[in-house]
This record gives sequence, C-alpha cells and structure tokens, in this order.
Amino acid sequence: MVRQAHQNSGLSSRILVAFSDIKLAHTVFALPFAVLGAFLAFGSVQTRSAPGGKEHVTSWPPFLWQLGLIVLCMFFARTWAMLVNRIADRRFDLANVRTARRALASGRLDPVQAAMVACACAAAFIGACLAFWFAFGNPWPALLSIPALAWIAQYSFTKRFTWASHLFLGGALAASPIAAALAVDPTSLISTPALWLIAMMVLVWVAGFDVLYALQDLEFDRKVGLHSMPARFGWRGAVWISRGLHVMAIVALVMAWSVEPRFGWLFGAGVIVTAALLVVEHVVVARRGLDGLPMAFFTVNGVVSCLLGALGSIDAVM
Repeated sequence: MVRQAHQNSGLSSRILVAFSDIKLAHTVFALPFAVLGAFLAFGSVQTRSAPGGKEHVTSWPPFLWQLGLIVLCMFFARTWAMLVNRIADRRFDLANVRTARRALASGRLDPVQAAMVACACAAAFIGACLAFWFAFGNPWPALLSIPALAWIAQYSFTKRFTWASHLFLGGALAASPIAAALAVDPTSLISTPALWLIAMMVLVWVAGFDVLYALQDLEFDRKVGLHSMPARFGWRGAVWISRGLHVMAIVALVMAWSVEPRFGWLFGAGVIVTAALLVVEHVVVARRGLDGLPMAFFTVNGVVSCLLGALGSIDAVM
C-alpha cells in the first residue's frame, strides 16, 4: 500500500511538472475565440425561419453542455500541442539560456513521461469529441479529431525548415473558432461568413505577436540554424512584418463586423479597442525593446482575446 501510494504520488508530481510549462496565458489566446465561434453558431440556430414568422428554438441547456465540452477540448488539445512542442524542442531548449529551465530541458521531466501525458491528453480530447456524436448526433468533431491534433502539433517542427513558422502557429490557433462552430452547428460554417474572417484575424494576429516574441531568440536561431522571421529578416524587418500582419488583423475584424448582422456596437467597440491595443503593443516594443515583451506579448494580447471573445459572444446572442 505504501509503495502504491508512493507511485501514485510520483505520477501526480510528474503530471504537475508536465503542466508547469504550460502557462494559462497561452490558453487565453485561443479559448475566447473558440467560445465566440460557439456563440456565433448557437445564435444562428437559436432562431429559425418558420411559415408564420420566426420560431424561437429554446436550446440553451444543451448548448451549455456543448460549451463545456468545447472548453475541455481546448484544454486537452492545447496541453497536447504544448507538450509535443516541449518534446520536439528539448535539445534546443537546453542550449538556449532563456529556455534551459523548462521541465524537459532541465531533466525534471523525462521525455517518455511527457509523451505519456501528451498521449493521455490526446485520448481525452478524442473522447470529448466523441461525446458530440453520442450526445448531440454530430459526428464531425470525432471524425476530425485526429487531423486536428496533427494540425496543431505540426508547428513544433516548422522552425526546422521555414521562416513562415509563425503563420503555422497562427493557423493552429485560428482553427479554434471554426472547430467550436462545427461542434455546435456544422451548417454555421456556410451560413456565417464572419467565422472565417475571425479565423483569419486570429491567424495573422497570432503570427504577428509571435514574430515579436521570436525577437528574443534572433541570435540563437541563427546560431543553431532554426528558421524564423527575425532570423531571416533581422530585427527591423521582423518588426515591420509584425506591424503588417496586425494591420491585416484589424482589416479582418472590420470585415467580420460589417458582414455579421448580429455584431453591433459592443463588438465594434472591441474592434476599436483592439486596434488601439495593438498600436500600444508596437509602441512598447519600439521604445523598450526586449524589456517590453512581457507586457506586449502576454498582457496586451490576453486583453485582446478576452475582450473580443466576450463582446462578440454577447452581441451574437442579444
């Protein structure tokens, strides 16, 4: 009994170590947009056309269950992707002073143990996707669960061969609103063009701030032969590319606001504030350099995602 308790304690401690490298802020970047995608899909079926006018579909209870499953899926998928990243990059993390204290690089977590936790998260993700099939008759999350896991994990290997790796990361997070909407109502992907525009916004927004984040490793990436926009175009070139990507993000948001009739003044206010925050982000980096990255990367972008997710979701169902 004592030995079993010790083994259980050891397993628990290893799981906690595995999770220690996965910051809450990393999840905050994608989760609000998944919630927004779910609310947009839910809003599109809440009211259906009927011969006598409008038929109100009272489907809040099942939707809340779906929303809970979506949050679970996001948690397990993000943990899977982050652990794959840590396993794939452990050699580079060990050689980089900035990342040498990460769990795998420092030896606090064995790669086999990390792989086991990652596979457990992948299995839990697939199980949550299957719940949409059995509970709500929607097979698409289950059918696409394995391709989705492969899609969000591929970013970890792209720095080996392309400086466009930041766009692959953006694409992984951009799947969030699309996947959530698909889980709630597959037809919303056709009836709600704003979903695709929001996904495009997430792609270029994430890629833009990831380019700034990669400025920390400019010299290291060049030294070990890893590819990134800072390593390829230098500090100045990478900053201008990031600015261009964020201009594209605002354009995509304005287009989503204009094509989605349910987006009103709340979402519009969110678009304006987002534009201002992205300007602040670039001003901070321009004035403070690497010292300004913690504020620019985590704080500003965390506020952007939470603000747009909350205001957009409210507008979608009001």
